[in-house]
Amino acid sequence: MRRPDGRDGHNGREGHDRREGHARGLLVRFTLAERWVHHLTALLMLACLVTAFMLYIPAFATMVGHREIVKPVHIYCGLLLPVPTLLGLASRAFRLDLGRLDRFGPHDGPWLRSGRRRAVVDGRGVVPVGKFNAGQKLNAAFTAGAALIMLGTGAMLTWPDPWPDRWRTGATFVHDWLFLVIAVVTLGHLWEAFRDPGALRGMATGRVTGDWAARHHAAWFDASGGASEGVSGVGGAVDVSAEARGDGPPA
Repeated sequence: MRRPDGRDGHNGREGHDRREGHARGLLVRFTLAERWVHHLTALLMLACLVTAFMLYIPAFATMVGHREIVKPVHIYCGLLLPVPTLLGLASRAFRLDLGRLDRFGPHDGPWLRSGRRRAVVDGRGVVPVGKFNAGQKLNAAFTAGAALIMLGTGAMLTWPDPWPDRWRTGATFVHDWLFLVIAVVTLGHLWEAFRDPGALRGMATGRVTGDWAARHHAAWFDASGGASEGVSGVGGAVDVSAEARGDGPPA
């Protein structure tokens, strides 16, 4: 779809992000659509976890009360959990990043095995990580799988009539224990995120400095053109296209 001035309106927001990145000396890491998907999913997930604590732990249930209000909030947040991702599929950048998260590259094995995965030499990460490291890919895979399992078992508990007793018993067991695992993984994810202000900035604003990219995602930094442009935290910015922002186009 073209605007009256002749420009392509479909990529207007992404083009604006890139031009602004140029002006500030930053690399564009995530588009607005990608950030909204992450933020909405995170809010729904946290709402599910908090309400689950209120429902399943007696001390919390007694403290909060109003179970008749908490339970519907838990159910509706769980049902809405896949919605941001489904809406995000309308974004080409989001679809490309899903492809990168779904594919392990030759650097991911060494990253997982290496005790020096965070080591930096001359301002560059020792392991040439792409846009996402292996830990992020595993976390994304676990989150997606766990969300689907929780959605399925939660539906069986919410509407139990069509299901035999043994199925409902199994669903209760899986739902309760997987909730605890998700809580631990979520706390680990938050711990890692708050340890890295550069990553937080990238998810909050969509932009990161070249110094941070070279240290944590050296292969993505090179693919984005940062090395050839001499991008740094205070240097000139580089335009990161949807094709260049990662390990290469998805297969």
